Amino acid sequence: MSVEKYRKESVRWGQQAEADLKAAEGSLASGSCEWACFQAQQAGEKALKAFWFHHVYEPWGHSLVKLIQDFPDDTIREALMKLMAQAKGLDKLYIPTRYPNGLPDSIPAEIYTPDDAREAIRSARELLDEIMGAMGGA
Repeated sequence: MSVEKYRKESVRWGQQAEADLKAAEGSLASGSCEWACFQAQQAGEKALKAFWFHHVYEPWGHSLVKLIQDFPDDTIREALMKLMAQAKGLDKLYIPTRYPNGLPDSIPAEIYTPDDAREAIRSARELLDEIMGAMGGA
């Protein structure tokens, strides 16, 4: 893929990250806190993947922590480390927000609260703002 195509792909992933975060806010407003948490995780994941594409790398996987730890450029990876707390918090939401067997004797719709959703959205917003800023608002 050419540099131009990587950059276009970066923009597309960044746009979807923003759309996912907006969806998370809508899910919170409608009371679907588990979906708000998952959508916030997705926003963070897509923002980091946009960042990889922006730097002409191929991202792989769903873990935000791994997308930071495995970033190919040492200097940039070091700068990304300041987002590790947000990444860890969002990674915890990838599976149990969606599947009843991810939680003992309950379902995600009964476990995740508005506070959980607000915290996930806050973390995702911080991550997106930092990533998009580092990409020049791409």
